[in-house]
Amino acid sequence: MADWNLGMGTLSEANLNGLAVMLDNAKCGWKQLATAAKDQPRFRCSESELTNCSLQVLNCTGSPGRFLLDMLAERGCTLAFLLQCLRKMEHHQAVEYLTTAVEQIQITVQPQAQQVLEGSRVVLSCRASGPPALGYQWFRGKEEISGGNAPNLVVPFLTVAEQGHYICRVNHGEKFIFSKWAHVRVIRSGNSSSEASSTFFSATSGLRITYQPKHQTVSEGEAVLLQCFAEGNPPPQYQWYRNKEPLASATQPKLKIPCVTTADRGKYYCRVYNLYHEFRSNEVSINIGPSSMYDANWKPDEEDGSIGPTRQLSNFYATDKVALLIGNMNYLHHRQLRAPMADVHELTNLLRQLDFKVVSLLDLNRQEMHSAVTEFLLLLDRGVYGLLYFAGHGYENYGNSFMVPLDAPASYTSEHCLWVQSVLQRMQERETDLNVFLLDMCRKRNLNDDTIPQPGPWKVTANIVFGYATCVDAEAYEVNKDDLSNGIFISYLKKRLMEDEKVTVMLDRVGEDMGQCRITQGRQALELRSNLSERRALTDKIQSTDCPVTSARNLQWAIAHVLPESRTLEFECGVKVQLGFAAEFSNVMIIYTRILEKPKDIEHCTAQLSDFSEDLEIDLKHTNQESLLEVGSILPIAECLPQPEVPKLYTRLKALQRLKKELTFTVCLHYQYSNLEEELQERQTVSIGKPLVSKLNLHEPRVPHCSSSSSFEFNSSSLTESSMMAEGLGEPSGMSSSSTSATTCWTYYSNPGETSEVPPSTKVNLPEENLDTDECQPLSAGKSLPCTRVDDISYRFSNMPDFHSF
Repeated sequence: MADWNLGMGTLSEANLNGLAVMLDNAKCGWKQLATAAKDQPRFRCSESELTNCSLQVLNCTGSPGRFLLDMLAERGCTLAFLLQCLRKMEHHQAVEYLTTAVEQIQITVQPQAQQVLEGSRVVLSCRASGPPALGYQWFRGKEEISGGNAPNLVVPFLTVAEQGHYICRVNHGEKFIFSKWAHVRVIRSGNSSSEASSTFFSATSGLRITYQPKHQTVSEGEAVLLQCFAEGNPPPQYQWYRNKEPLASATQPKLKIPCVTTADRGKYYCRVYNLYHEFRSNEVSINIGPSSMYDANWKPDEEDGSIGPTRQLSNFYATDKVALLIGNMNYLHHRQLRAPMADVHELTNLLRQLDFKVVSLLDLNRQEMHSAVTEFLLLLDRGVYGLLYFAGHGYENYGNSFMVPLDAPASYTSEHCLWVQSVLQRMQERETDLNVFLLDMCRKRNLNDDTIPQPGPWKVTANIVFGYATCVDAEAYEVNKDDLSNGIFISYLKKRLMEDEKVTVMLDRVGEDMGQCRITQGRQALELRSNLSERRALTDKIQSTDCPVTSARNLQWAIAHVLPESRTLEFECGVKVQLGFAAEFSNVMIIYTRILEKPKDIEHCTAQLSDFSEDLEIDLKHTNQESLLEVGSILPIAECLPQPEVPKLYTRLKALQRLKKELTFTVCLHYQYSNLEEELQERQTVSIGKPLVSKLNLHEPRVPHCSSSSSFEFNSSSLTESSMMAEGLGEPSGMSSSSTSATTCWTYYSNPGETSEVPPSTKVNLPEENLDTDECQPLSAGKSLPCTRVDDISYRFSNMPDFHSF
């Protein structure tokens, strides 16, 4: 078999040139290969190196693709990594070419000599490993057999003329290999009685296994196929066993497991039998690897030759990674906060870079938070990494944490909030491999609430990580500076989140960093709780699968992240207006308008949006503004939009989760002819369906179901039925600004039940003085969310769609 760990230098000049020809194109070529190779730092190409590749076209025999391949070879690129990159960029032709060039055809099952009675059925088998789509040709002597183009050659009624030496030619393109010769001899019924009797027994009651099952090493979620073929008369029957126990309904020559899990790991064999004989196939192993438990280094077992893992622990993987981020700021009855928007924005950007499917939501009431958690739970399953982050008001009583929704009354209790431990329990029931809770909220006691909720029975697991932004009975703070703000926790977390370390180690370092900040000492300290027994990290790679569960999860996530397509409106006066759409969060959308064309006699025109659907509460200050900053957005305009063409007017729509019907609005065109003083108007009504998270109808109650049906419920007897329907996601108790000036000032997540009318003198630990924040300056949120052209990238869940029109 081929060794894919060899370097690219082992490829012949002809093979390298053949690959270069396939890569010398703009659509799926060397540029895309250079992008795919960036996964490994040593294979990253600088701008000057990519320019050198481009300049190769100036030479009469130059090839950018060959130049790049030579660079990768010099840096020690293996054949396996090259194949991985070609698959990632979906260059199927190059994948097949490289596989053919590297894989050697090898006969695994040779045809066997046979002696049978005249008129009997004969089956010759030849099987080979190597490149995909191998071809087979059967010959008797030098004569090719018509129709003999399969691994099995069947002769239904053997005659004397058909006896002789048979051979099979296995080929792939120009490569081929021949099997061994197999002599087929015909025994006539007129032969000696002993010979006839012996042959008759073999033909009528014989049984022989012609193909043995093979050891399998696969990743969790992949398909497994075990095969065992036999021939005999009467025809053989089959029964598969796992760990010496018969498998129900596994009575065919092929045993297929479409979506393998760790429960399928074990020893397998097949019992083959007919009326007269019974045989057992070789016992083989199904191993899950490179597994979530062992290294990718697999070697034969010394005892039975089966493939098994070495005992050296190494990297883990996830079958998927999903995150729900909630930031509550504009509370109805409590201090309004500033940091959650910037915090959710920063964390969203970082998690997407780690290939998390991120749902980011701002300002949710109780019902919306419950529904959001219910939908989030649908994205969780065995092997998935789940992360839930909350920024806002919160409290902790008797070891139980509660997240405060936007509409919580002034004197709220657990009945009005979301119980963190119950959410975690529902996550555990989804059998995830890692559950991470990051709670950026206060943990002060709520004196209005004396309820001690009792969760149901917990499963014994070792996959939970709690990261509290502050310790018990303390506040969580934010730093406000100009119009941007970050919480202390996120200010330090974003510097460590991308580190390839066990998640608890990474959070420990965040806590150490926070401890070095002079202005937080004695006010806020990170607390970490964990029972994680494995070295799982947020940077772990995803081993994608074709399981129906995975496909359903992808669809469920994608439904909440569909933006309307850009469109062009034509008005009677000849003006053409373009509408574009961008997603700032999963429930916040930006609409921009610009004039594409206008007749020469029209001197001035603008297109403004109005008359939005009644479901949305529109802030007129955030409509029809000339910059993103003016509409309250933190999307970086310089990175999102091509220059020098810049959209003329922006409108920011919040709280899309409350949209009950399709979103409609009016585009009002104001224009003026050069020879007239009067301004004219034309209107068009536009309907864009239900964008982004509005499709999930989070405003609707979710009926609790059992965990097996992938839904969410509360079973605590201490909570009322109404609170059960409301609990799902929670927010940390928030930070408020004591001043709107541009100077940096401190605020804190207020205590539960505290209102802004309480005089400052009665509040505890509310510093009003300006503090030096040189040791914990928040990074600019304006550069945290990369915006890319959707048309220029392959659709993947780590890429949030932004402006659709370009």
